[in-house]
Amino acid sequence: MTTQNLLVELFVEELPPKALQKLGDAFATVLADQLKAQGLATAASLVTPFASPRRLAAHVTTVADKAADKAVQQKLMPVTVGLDASGNATPALLKKLQALGADVSDPAAAVAALKRAQDGKAEALFYDSVVPGATLQAGLQKALDEAIAKLPIPKVMSYQLETDCELPGWSSVNFVRPAHGLVALHGAAVVPVKALGLTAGNSTTGHRFEAAVSPVVLADADSYAATLKKDGAVIASFTERKAEIARQLAAAAAKVGNGACPIEDEALLDEVTALVERPNVVICQFEEQFLGVPQECLILTMKANQKYFPLLDAAGKLTNKFLVVSNISPEDTSFVTGGNERVVRPRLADAKFFFDQDRKKTLASRVEGLSKVVYHNKLGTQGERVERVRAIAKAIAQQLGDAQLVQDADQAALLAKTDLVTDMVGEFPELQGIMGGYYALNDGLGETVAHAIEDHYKPRFAGDALPRNTAGVVVALADKLETLVGMFGIGNLPTGDRDPFALRRHALGVIRMLVEKDVPLKLVDELLVLASNAFNGWQERQSDPAEAGFQFGANSLKLRDFIYDRLAGGLREQGYSTQEVDAVLALRPQRLALIEKQLAAVRAFASLPEAPALAAANKRVRNILKKAEVEGAVDAHVNPALLQEQAEKDLFVALQRFVPEANAQFGAGDYTASLQTLAVLRAPVDAFFDDVMVNAEQLDVRMNRLGLLKSLHEAMNRVADLSRLAA
Repeated sequence: MTTQNLLVELFVEELPPKALQKLGDAFATVLADQLKAQGLATAASLVTPFASPRRLAAHVTTVADKAADKAVQQKLMPVTVGLDASGNATPALLKKLQALGADVSDPAAAVAALKRAQDGKAEALFYDSVVPGATLQAGLQKALDEAIAKLPIPKVMSYQLETDCELPGWSSVNFVRPAHGLVALHGAAVVPVKALGLTAGNSTTGHRFEAAVSPVVLADADSYAATLKKDGAVIASFTERKAEIARQLAAAAAKVGNGACPIEDEALLDEVTALVERPNVVICQFEEQFLGVPQECLILTMKANQKYFPLLDAAGKLTNKFLVVSNISPEDTSFVTGGNERVVRPRLADAKFFFDQDRKKTLASRVEGLSKVVYHNKLGTQGERVERVRAIAKAIAQQLGDAQLVQDADQAALLAKTDLVTDMVGEFPELQGIMGGYYALNDGLGETVAHAIEDHYKPRFAGDALPRNTAGVVVALADKLETLVGMFGIGNLPTGDRDPFALRRHALGVIRMLVEKDVPLKLVDELLVLASNAFNGWQERQSDPAEAGFQFGANSLKLRDFIYDRLAGGLREQGYSTQEVDAVLALRPQRLALIEKQLAAVRAFASLPEAPALAAANKRVRNILKKAEVEGAVDAHVNPALLQEQAEKDLFVALQRFVPEANAQFGAGDYTASLQTLAVLRAPVDAFFDDVMVNAEQLDVRMNRLGLLKSLHEAMNRVADLSRLAA
């Protein structure tokens, strides 16, 4: 058995760029895993994926030409079935051995070669054999078939292949793109595997226009990348090609000078990497007159439509220069530069035209047009939605600020969706909100309202900035709460990976604003109530309220839990333990901005020596009260005259002494001190459970003791449900 490095390449027509890296990684990973599973490669074998616009390839080190033989022990049947009373083989046993390829010409010898061992309650017969290891050709064929079958292809193509000469005709093939070449090299030797109507060889095709030779002949597996680069003018590695593009972009920006830098966009860089085989960055420019258009419009049209890299100056402002990643490297690049400049000019002219046309009408004049745009068939038009958002925003603003905030928030909420009916947003939906901000400034509405309109979609994604001013926070909260309550009200809840209305993102946005902006409002008792009230008012105005199908009451608890679940996930990602998060969120705290202080207090409490015993006692108290309250309500009231045992008297005195201090600390927001003050209750609590029978026969004594425990439970669990800390 000898080992060599292996190279497999599948040469195809241009692959979908947004899926290229994933296809390349999957092809290499599955191929290598299959070789390892068959014993042809080892766990130490290194796998290198290659992916270019027209090829998927994998290089695997230390691949054997044949896998080692494997000893296999196979259970045949119980002894009572395989052997008769005399110990001779039964026909059933002989038939089984024959099927396995064993020599049964001498039945006695065949039986003697078997092993007998206990299998559960019965004794069984076992047959030892050696399974020959897979040959490289057979094993690679299986691995290649599996790698092709498991490719995460976004959309399959069907194409026809002509069959061999003896049986003329056509066969249908389903694959991501038509395949034209297959390479399989074990060292320098070709492995004659087949796939997609192709037989493997040792040559491939280089760059469409700049390859030095065609075909490109590969000497061995290890020379693949170097030969393809030298003779084929192709950088086969996706990672290497991406790094080369980034290097050239930086160099070209430095050549422009004045602190210019290409816009950072990882997705664009990945897509361009998947479009070129031999990158060559060139500098282009457009007329400065287009810089009067909002830079977001120009950047988007250059990135989305042309895959260009706009250049920003040192202050982050768009310049009139941009970078193009070409797939050819001519000595004279002027025709490349000129061609791209001619292509981008009409795109920018369209953007300027849309911007100029949109500014001829005010945002206020567009409000009526929203009543003709359907938002959801069960929730009415965008115009009706705007009225709900206004109602929620106005109610929030009234609780947070003065009349000016109410006015600003109301005006921003009224106009926030009007850019949906502008030409610019019609062409570029990604600019909604952004264009509304520009048009608001054009209408003379001032920065406060303009920023609130632009920011009301924020945060749009994880890590995105929050609204810049209070009016923006109010409208953003109102917009997200309207979406959440509306969708939950019609039963449109996220399921599994499906979340078409981005409700998870909306919930996380609400959480971030409440926490990071320290909004002094209660999530459930105030915000969700305000949002549902807006829908109640809208529903009452419907000609047939029942027909609207909005029923938030049935799903209000689901929405509450949905938001707290998103909050719990975020807190765990920040490093808090599941126990800590569960302890705090079990109380469903409504001021989300205070939760981190509660978590810090729980963590400090958990480090105290008294914590385990008090957590266990809390769990015991909770269970006692839960059982008792099934029979009747338990009041947190204690009659000192009914206290009989010394331990219950001591606990009552301790509660009287320390709970007021802990409550004062809790009221002042010092949650850590509050819990630490209550830690002194460990001794009287332990003594109570050691010496006192809670379920006394006398009803008044029993209820008094339950009241004492209820008082203890309420005092201990204001910051968090400490029973959740019990092991």
